[in-house]
Amino acid sequence: MIIVMKTDATPEQEKAVIRHIEQMGFKAHVIEGEERNVIGAVGHEKKKMDLMVLTTHAGVEAVIPISKPYKLASRELHRQASVIEIVPGLAIGGDKFVVMAGPCSVESREQIVATARSVKESGAQVLRGGAYKPRTSPYDFQGLAEEGLKLLEIARKDTGLPLITEVMSQRDVERVEASADILQVGARNVQNFALLKELGRVSKPILLKRGLSTTIKEWLMSAEYILSEGNTRVILCERGIRTFETATRNTLDLSAVPVLREQTHLPVVIDPSHGTGVRNYVPAMAMAAVAVGADGLLIEVHPNPEQALSDGAQSLTLEMFAAMMEKIKPLVTLMGKSL
Repeated sequence: MIIVMKTDATPEQEKAVIRHIEQMGFKAHVIEGEERNVIGAVGHEKKKMDLMVLTTHAGVEAVIPISKPYKLASRELHRQASVIEIVPGLAIGGDKFVVMAGPCSVESREQIVATARSVKESGAQVLRGGAYKPRTSPYDFQGLAEEGLKLLEIARKDTGLPLITEVMSQRDVERVEASADILQVGARNVQNFALLKELGRVSKPILLKRGLSTTIKEWLMSAEYILSEGNTRVILCERGIRTFETATRNTLDLSAVPVLREQTHLPVVIDPSHGTGVRNYVPAMAMAAVAVGADGLLIEVHPNPEQALSDGAQSLTLEMFAAMMEKIKPLVTLMGKSL
């Protein structure tokens, strides 16, 4: 339910409404507006109509049901698009376009530092790199784990780029949070609800990738798990879905961007690397992502893709990434955003 406060509602009246919401077994989430505040009451669906009693409270203008099952992620509750601060001076959403780039896996100090320096020079604002790697085969390279996190920290110190890296398990959340500026949830963990709830208790931004066969509704319900635990800094990432097509690794669903714009206030970035699985297709799909109104890109880049320990076929060379960035800059400006 949405409890709309009057423009002249006092802080005491707002606190009284929040107390009533919590006494009824719901969680209260306050959204501050320019003219008035809105309080979201989130809890069991069967009890939601009991909240209509709040219309009798002083300072309450209206109590409105939320039709979507994802309450906190919905535009019904939060009409203004969210802008998620990554580090001071850098945010995703609004009029900003953020490019996150780097190798699928951290392999060595030389590799990650060289990549970080190059992608920064080309215009990337965030360094991506996998320390813990979910792989289809248990015999494939699984990442350097904690050593990989340390190497990412070295690259951040060298370049000043904030870090995004994947967290795969509840037991790794605290350690990854200590190193990363953005914690990534991979496609295979999009419905790992225990992990999502744990990430809802951290303070850093969470990038939530869409699952291989996850509907938009299911994806937003996964975001709701994080939001409901108190972490409002959620970024959605479309990375392609599994279809019958075999010419590409996945089918990049760019139509998800306008759908999500209508359904949720959360920012949306696109991963054309996993979305296509073919490096030659990545620049074109990156430009298409800008054109449909995405808030940013997640791009795999490697100094020597042929020697990469994971996802070399979809990784851009340093030169290809630089050329792609030059192509998208005027398009980003045309879309009313800035890099």
